Amino acid sequence: MSEQNPPKIEFPCPDYPIKVLGDAGETLYSLVLEVMENHAPGFDAGKITVRDSGKGRYQSVTVYITATGIAQLETIHKDLRAHPAVKIVL
Repeated sequence: MSEQNPPKIEFPCPDYPIKVLGDAGETLYSLVLEVMENHAPGFDAGKITVRDSGKGRYQSVTVYITATGIAQLETIHKDLRAHPAVKIVL
């Protein structure tokens, strides 16, 4: 059986999606905006999508950025996961 390697990303990578799942409310949305403005300036805020869970307790916020490298993506994930309102970052 051959080993499967994850697909390689070529940078810069336009329209790279980042999905953040967490507690519903303005805090999650504001956090995502703040982190993206810090680490991916110039991202298209008009492409952000927000979806509520069935019972409205949780939300997913998806944003598309131009990923410039692994270090940028790791920093974004680290900063998002550090907040208690965030449950998962994909």
